Amino acid sequence: MSNIAGKAYAMNVVTPSNPRITWINRLLFMAARGLPSNLMGLLGLSLIHFARWVILTPKDWPDLGQGKENLQNDYMLFCSNFNGTWDQYIDAFSDGIPSGLDLFWYSATKYPKSIPITPFKDYITFNQINTDYYYSATPGSAQRDIKTSLLIYDHVLQLTELQAKSTPEEFAAAYHKASFAMQIGLGDPGFGPVASLDTERADVNREKYVAASQAKFASQRDHAARKSTEEKPDA
Repeated sequence: MSNIAGKAYAMNVVTPSNPRITWINRLLFMAARGLPSNLMGLLGLSLIHFARWVILTPKDWPDLGQGKENLQNDYMLFCSNFNGTWDQYIDAFSDGIPSGLDLFWYSATKYPKSIPITPFKDYITFNQINTDYYYSATPGSAQRDIKTSLLIYDHVLQLTELQAKSTPEEFAAAYHKASFAMQIGLGDPGFGPVASLDTERADVNREKYVAASQAKFASQRDHAARKSTEEKPDA
């Protein structure tokens, strides 16, 4: 599984949809593109890089040598990249645009609605497909890290141009103003979050076992090395 690259997580979810009503989903997608204000709850979530829904019909599936697929359903492909953990993302999505999610998955088979959150998480978990390969050009930076870095870059360029044509007093005033604007991006971006709390707990719970096993193996290696030395004939 390669769902994680640095601070970014790649999610792919494929859900079957009733082919008799997927046309309604297409209309809903058209309406969402035409009225983006309805997605402000989603667009305002800074942890999301992008989110995309695509309807796949049976004829859209590629033949890679396995033969033509005999499918009875259309399928909804949901792809997204985000920063943070899987749970944080699903929680933010459900809180941000619960009614929007219900519309986007309107035709999905056995879709439980986005609220309450637990059945929705179970649904996503059951239909999620792990990523075989995931590359990030900036694994140590989240979306906000990159945006603030670009902000700093722009301010530095402006100060560079201003320095050559302003008085010391004017430049000092501009420098202080730019420093105030840039301070949001001057901190250490830090490490990415753990993949999940379950993974973190598992690491903690098995720490003593791993340490004991390593000590045991080290003792066995030392014993084998001593035995080999004792059995080695003198030159």
